[in-house]
Amino acid sequence: MMNLEGKVAIVTGSSRGIGAAIALKLASLGADVALTYGKSKDAAEAISQQIAAMGRKSMVIYADAGQSETMQAMVDAVVEKFGKLDVLVNNAGVFEALGVIGEMDEDEFEHQLSVNVRSVFTTTQAAVKYLQAGSRIINISSCLGQRATFPGASGYNMTKFGVVGLTRSWAQDLALKNITVNVVLPGPIATDMMSPGADQLPPMKRAGTPEEVANVVAFLASDEASYVTGASVAVDGGLNA
Repeated sequence: MMNLEGKVAIVTGSSRGIGAAIALKLASLGADVALTYGKSKDAAEAISQQIAAMGRKSMVIYADAGQSETMQAMVDAVVEKFGKLDVLVNNAGVFEALGVIGEMDEDEFEHQLSVNVRSVFTTTQAAVKYLQAGSRIINISSCLGQRATFPGASGYNMTKFGVVGLTRSWAQDLALKNITVNVVLPGPIATDMMSPGADQLPPMKRAGTPEEVANVVAFLASDEASYVTGASVAVDGGLNA
């Protein structure tokens, strides 16, 4: 049985979708969870109430993933409240900058780079000074971080490939400290970010659920995954098989 009793976790972008499911799953296993939001405070508060109903502590904090300084301040605030940090889940992300090269919007490209890559770096950089042996870092990338499945998404693909690269490098950096770093690559997941028709792309011919992603994250956060680091775990219904 996976058990996260006594652990403190941060899940960025956890007011809805995959992030909300991850926060609830970790809490169900005993963790106290800090939730971050950029726009949907009410939704984050609702998740916090569900966590409280499980008998766990939570914290709702504003942190705009597009602004590095807010991510750094968020990590410090969480540790000040809970006294420590054991699990960091870098989930916040956006799906923008669509268009073939030569037609992409440069401002959207920069914003996507800032949210999807720079915030992962900044948040992790701030968190590492608090993480002890046995801590976990879990990054959320995408199946498009392994393969360019269709044209017109190079900006998004680049950021998700980048998250995979950071994960593998940080696994090397932190191995001797016994801090594991892994990345989860969801395929089409039934959230408001899923493109129409994407559920038919995987061989399983269905979209995944946020809970199916959360289950994998929970395993990687647990003691059962103590020898798993630098791994890329696809949750994509076989899309990239």
